[in-house]
Amino acid sequence: MRVILDAMGGDEAPRVTVAGAVEAARGGLAVLLVGREAEVRAELARHPGAASLPLELLAAPEVIEMGEHPAQAVRQKREASINVAMRALKEGRGEALYSAGNSGAVMAAALFGLGRLEGVHRPAIGAVLPLLEKRCLLVDIGANADCEPQDLVQFAQMGAAYMAAVYGIARPRVGLISNGEEATKGNALVQATFPLLEQSGLDFAGNIEGKDLTRGAVDVAVCDGFTGNVMLKLGEGLQELMVALLRRTLSEKLHYRLAGAVLRPGLRAALQRLDYTEYGGAPLVGVRGAVFIGHGRSNARAIASGLRAAAAAAQAGVVEKLASGLRATLAGAT
Repeated sequence: MRVILDAMGGDEAPRVTVAGAVEAARGGLAVLLVGREAEVRAELARHPGAASLPLELLAAPEVIEMGEHPAQAVRQKREASINVAMRALKEGRGEALYSAGNSGAVMAAALFGLGRLEGVHRPAIGAVLPLLEKRCLLVDIGANADCEPQDLVQFAQMGAAYMAAVYGIARPRVGLISNGEEATKGNALVQATFPLLEQSGLDFAGNIEGKDLTRGAVDVAVCDGFTGNVMLKLGEGLQELMVALLRRTLSEKLHYRLAGAVLRPGLRAALQRLDYTEYGGAPLVGVRGAVFIGHGRSNARAIASGLRAAAAAAQAGVVEKLASGLRATLAGAT
């Protein structure tokens, strides 16, 4: 099992990407690093014993920066690290790909280099949210800011197929993000999507609010990419705020500090479950390859987690199962 890593993707690449690759490789995962050779080799040299790890380097002289126009940059920079990495995935030099770079460029490179699965109109990015007793896939979280009702239906179909393939949920329950549970609530997009999901053949739970999402009411939560991205970033901010408040409160008084010392293992375990660096990446569903996208500010721990998540998805045969699940869902809908 080998994962291809866009070593130049991310706010602090290649320093943190190489460090993450080394951490994953020390755990037994083979990684093909794609990036500027001199820079990647210089970072590898900072890690003792890296030469003996299952790490390979594929040179790519160009880089697509975070602020560049995704599709334009992908077309113009044919030798950019994400383009070279996608070609390597298509050629079978690895079983999955991970990048924490420009998410729009990752999606454009995947569309141009790999293509869509049969029947897919718009691929989407999903985020697996950790809840108390289960997990929920929020889709889309940024690939498609403006959507049509049929796009949201397909996001639901792909999300259900993904959760069935990766987590073994026989019939995932799907909810539509809205500002109220009633069928009459929501903006024009939500109201137009509701009856289509009712007729889709999916296990549709109806409209759900944000509080229903965190309570684990559904296995798949569907929305346009603009809404999903705002929800995800708000959740990240709330998690950081909660950690800061806990630290401040527990340091204010002596008996708080003593209680905190007793509770520290439990608090650490709870916060670790909410830490995005434990999960590392979000699947790009709907393309012909196991592609995972990481946060631009990912640290080495998040990179390593993302590489492991990509490897696990590839080992589970998620692309083949997703394609099969989509065919079955689309056939049932007709």
